[in-house]
Amino acid sequence: MKDRFWASCLLVIDFCFAASAWGLFFYVRKTQIENQAFIADSKFYLGLLLIPLFWVFFYFIQGTYHDIRRMFRLKLINLSLIASLLGTITLFFALLIDDDVKSYQNYYRSIFFLFGIHFIFTVIPRLVFNTVLIQNIRKNGHGFTTLIIGGNEKAVEIYMELMQQKQNTNSFIGYVNVNGKDKLLDGTLPYLGHATDLEETLNKYEVEEVIIAVENSDHNRLKDIISRIDNGNIRIKILPDMYAILSGSVEMMNIYGALLIEIIPDVMPFWQQTVKRFMDVLISLIAVVCLIPFYVFSALAVKLSSPGPIFYLQDRVGMNGKIFRIIKFRTMYVNAELQGPQLSSEGDPRITRVGRFMRKTRLDEFPQFINVLLGQMSLVGPRPERQFYIDQIVKVEPQYNHLTKVRPGITSWGQVKYGYAENVDQMLQRMKFDLIYLKNRSLALDIKIMFYTVIIVIKAKGK
Repeated sequence: MKDRFWASCLLVIDFCFAASAWGLFFYVRKTQIENQAFIADSKFYLGLLLIPLFWVFFYFIQGTYHDIRRMFRLKLINLSLIASLLGTITLFFALLIDDDVKSYQNYYRSIFFLFGIHFIFTVIPRLVFNTVLIQNIRKNGHGFTTLIIGGNEKAVEIYMELMQQKQNTNSFIGYVNVNGKDKLLDGTLPYLGHATDLEETLNKYEVEEVIIAVENSDHNRLKDIISRIDNGNIRIKILPDMYAILSGSVEMMNIYGALLIEIIPDVMPFWQQTVKRFMDVLISLIAVVCLIPFYVFSALAVKLSSPGPIFYLQDRVGMNGKIFRIIKFRTMYVNAELQGPQLSSEGDPRITRVGRFMRKTRLDEFPQFINVLLGQMSLVGPRPERQFYIDQIVKVEPQYNHLTKVRPGITSWGQVKYGYAENVDQMLQRMKFDLIYLKNRSLALDIKIMFYTVIIVIKAKGK
């Protein structure tokens, strides 16, 4: 709710000043560049409405209104500069290049004036807004709701260091301990219980940041805690050990900040996430239309291969643990799992002859473009699994839960590198590739994975 309020305020500010900038540019363009009288006609008023909408849409794609309370000055200036430059070029080629001009110098003057006026009218109000926002965050009780995990000397040290900083943006609600003994923060912060009840505490107090003050040498405990709280929304910070410092993995969050490693919740920038979703919808729409002949042919092939339905619908775990029904062409005989969930294997007698070819070429996955259009899946992402197998995997490797923080995909790095898994052990092996993908997500990597998937389909080399 806090983010929505501040984002709405900035959106209104951006719209109003974008309209003011366009109005001033329109006046300057008419009187100084074209040497004509300024007339506030219908085109002028239409521009005052539509041009600001263009800018606000541009800012939204850029991610300006995402996680607004962490949008500090340097980042805001950088975003304003990039948006003003790219937006000016877009508007020039869309609206201004057809103008009748006496000299090409007038084109350069138009670009210069539009960029200069818009950037100034954007960045100054934003900096004022940002100053008010930061002052509000630094007020007692208005900062990021923060929980400390650990009650040892390190926990006390980091708490005291942060509280002594004028730039502190944390609003500490209390601490939990991990061994039942360390309670050195008693009397300073409320004790909120043991780490065994961590999820309940996080939900109850709507925690926004967590500082983990436990020994980094205790890797298993640290990994378990991070896997339980890393939901993509909570900022996680840990104390670095000397190896992390020397390896360069310590992120300097601000000059006066404490020495902490921040675990980035999502490495893919917001604008890339927006473009990724746009690509998902566009490519899936094209695929559904262009593949209609293939769907008809495949449907006939499946129907003639064995008695039963053409499509196979199965419950899978999607983003944030939400259950959805995945759509596939049926590749097995009916009642293939009468004895309970079973993974397919090489030479599995339950697979039909047509189904074996479709699995080799991944053609059985093509109906999932519909899942993509419904927002349940993406073109590229970790393959969705059934809850039955996730429960088994999590007992061995809790980090698997990270894979459910993003939309599952029709194809994935693990699918390209490893193919279908025949047992839980192979699922764990494939999971490593998907975890690497998750920590390195980018549009370029998605395109690369899609390229190799197409090669697998053409060569029928799928496992």
